[in-house]
Amino acid sequence: MQEKIIILDFGSQTTQLIGRRVRELNMYCEIVPYNKFPHSDPSVIGVILSGSPFSVYDEKAFKLSLDGIRGRYPILGICYGAQLMAHLEGGTVEPANSREYGRALLTEVNESNPLLKDVAVGSQVWMSHGDTITSLPDNFKIIASTAQVPVAAYQAKGEKLWGVQFHPEVFHSTCGMQILRNFVVDICGGKQDWSAASFIESTVAELKQQLGNDRVVLGLSGGVDSSVAAVLLNKAIGKNLTCIFVDHGMLRRNEFTDVLRDYECLGLNVIGVDASAKFFSELAGVTDPEKKRKIIGKGFIEVFDEEAHKISDVKWLGQGTIYPDCIESLSITGTTIKSHHNVGGLPEKMNLKLCEPLRLLFKDEVRAVGRELGMPEHLITRHPFPGPGLAVRILGDITPEKVHILQEADHIFIQGLRDWGLYDKVWQAGVILLPVQSVGVMGDERTYERAVALRAVTSTDAMTADWAHLPYDFMAEVSNKIINTVRGVNRVTYDISSKPPATIEWE
Repeated sequence: MQEKIIILDFGSQTTQLIGRRVRELNMYCEIVPYNKFPHSDPSVIGVILSGSPFSVYDEKAFKLSLDGIRGRYPILGICYGAQLMAHLEGGTVEPANSREYGRALLTEVNESNPLLKDVAVGSQVWMSHGDTITSLPDNFKIIASTAQVPVAAYQAKGEKLWGVQFHPEVFHSTCGMQILRNFVVDICGGKQDWSAASFIESTVAELKQQLGNDRVVLGLSGGVDSSVAAVLLNKAIGKNLTCIFVDHGMLRRNEFTDVLRDYECLGLNVIGVDASAKFFSELAGVTDPEKKRKIIGKGFIEVFDEEAHKISDVKWLGQGTIYPDCIESLSITGTTIKSHHNVGGLPEKMNLKLCEPLRLLFKDEVRAVGRELGMPEHLITRHPFPGPGLAVRILGDITPEKVHILQEADHIFIQGLRDWGLYDKVWQAGVILLPVQSVGVMGDERTYERAVALRAVTSTDAMTADWAHLPYDFMAEVSNKIINTVRGVNRVTYDISSKPPATIEWE
């Protein structure tokens, strides 16, 4: 039985980072909504309460009873989680004089406390809160302070219950991993036995038991997620897996044939379907990005359904859904950020049961699993690519001409990253075709042609991202090559927006 840490999500933007940091300690964890604690799960060994966008006094704030949790498991509250536990016990949480955001230094540390073992005075932490704990319940004690925050960390006396006002999960808290290690390993007793190899072993065994001799169909996209899911399923059920790769006409240059060749080398049973004419017809004149996604999603379902019905006795739909897919499709507050191509639609239409072997993994963990499965490195290190493809990188309506222009420009950019040894240093990159034209001069003639934007970001899990600081000489070379060789483009720009507040894709 795989022991686990449960992270109760109160809606913080950094909840996923808590999960990533715990996984980096080779400890399995699961993120669940704040009100969905798995009380009957015997594998739980500790609980972390996340931050939240709310104040504990807000009417809409997520409230939690610790009955059945407190005293049964060690608990660590982070930011809102810490404020909520103090508030529930009669402590005082008040608005800070000014929003406390950014770096702070620990001025007092109780180094004998197990949560703060090897955490020194002067350690940097990251604050991000509008409220602060101004007084603790009688049975709580302060174990760390900063110059502005007297209650930077506390413990309930005689209990395995702690709270920290700062965010140990973010990179800027230099002692953060040590604090999480102290909690997860020393306090909770985690064995640190979570790894790609252990995941494959347990998942293959689960898939064999779950699927038996049933047949499974899986929609391949050419990306690392669906590819790893396919190889994992193939390892578990072999010939009972059939993969379908649909070309909606908005893939990268030569991607349909290149990807099919890769999949043949992996020994997968793959059906390739060129449905580009159907998608171009249905997308004609459509400019709204969400409508584009829904048209492509619906069209994919129709094509996939038609092909799947040619296979007899299929009972399961396999998908390469991973954690960020689930989070971005529906947040804890119920607000849709964007519809995702892996979530919803197909199982209901096809009356199939859903099999998502990667849905609890982050992207870097998926890549680790791929390597452990012996997949070729060029497949594992491929940048993420949106399910709707270039349709969401063309702002405005979609035409075959625009797709061709973008494919050529994108190929130059991506190949340039490879040639300069920059591809593996970037999380994701691509070109966006802008809905504007600008004046230019080529030869002795005035031109009025399209502009494109290059987008490249660095990230670890796509939940946050920074724009990649690429060399000027590289940018100059790519810009010149695009303008000189891609007909219809006379201007190249570079997107220097980070996520948040922007997203990685423009649509």
